[in-house]
Amino acid sequence: MNATNTMPLQAGMVFTIEPGIYVPSVGGVRIEDDVYMTEKGPLLLTTYPKELQIV
Repeated sequence: MNATNTMPLQAGMVFTIEPGIYVPSVGGVRIEDDVYMTEKGPLLLTTYPKELQIV
């Protein structure tokens, strides 16, 4: 998945969406969502919460 990809999404396809935040010289984090495309639209397979967790 990228801005130059012209392939239409079709039922049965599986892909990931991986936004990330990076701080130079410190590190970063990437959140990965797995998605399955159904006849009715996308089905999110990832169930992990996205709320900020401070440990």
